[in-house]
Amino acid sequence: MSMALGANEENKQYHIDLSPGQVGQYAILPGDPGRVEEIAQYLSNPAFVAEKREYKTFRGEIAGKSVIVMSTGIGGPSAAIAIEELIKCGVHTFIRVGTCGGMQPEILPGDVVIAQAAIRSEGTSNEYLPKGYPACADMEVILALQNSAKAAKLRHHTGVIHSKDNFYGQTEPDGMPISARLKERWDSYIRSGCLASEMEAAALFSVGLTRRVRVGCVLTVVWNPELHKAGISQTQFLSNERAIKCAISAIEML
Repeated sequence: MSMALGANEENKQYHIDLSPGQVGQYAILPGDPGRVEEIAQYLSNPAFVAEKREYKTFRGEIAGKSVIVMSTGIGGPSAAIAIEELIKCGVHTFIRVGTCGGMQPEILPGDVVIAQAAIRSEGTSNEYLPKGYPACADMEVILALQNSAKAAKLRHHTGVIHSKDNFYGQTEPDGMPISARLKERWDSYIRSGCLASEMEAAALFSVGLTRRVRVGCVLTVVWNPELHKAGISQTQFLSNERAIKCAISAIEML
């Protein structure tokens, strides 16, 4: 490709279709394009900016700061492209707002999980960090998310989460040729205290560490498969409002 740094002749980034003048310095990153407009309604003066592939973008303001909301799609590769190109546009602070499945008995549907670091059970982080190097969130963002959750009196947890590439390798491991390995690894993460599982944070944290920008992650627990295995009744929690408000308030503090 002849376009240096992934930009086209209009200085728009190749995948996200954005240029530096269209973004601020803060970004909220859901995975699902369908959540972008929902989150944007929490901003002042929200407006549609662009949509290309899985990347849908709105722009608005939080406490006078220009903020974009952009979807990253599912998984690490598309999330890494999103944050790489946003960094080229001038964004320096990112908060992933998403959903997860709980892994500890105390992690209930509707709880908020703030990621301190992510287990790298995906492939994208291997293109950024050496083997064994942790994929960690930015401490300033972690503290802002914690303070936001406390101020809102949200039931929340902070700790290590799990990032994966194969959703069904976790939810339906018995159908995989390596089922024994998958289940053994999953059980070891639970015994190590891992709070929840999702698909993008490790990649985002790895890019953030590499490019020296601030990245954090706040997740809503949809349900807990471990409670389901134990025969404990639960109801899926489908609203992402708590995590969204947590991220909005955190950006105000940052």
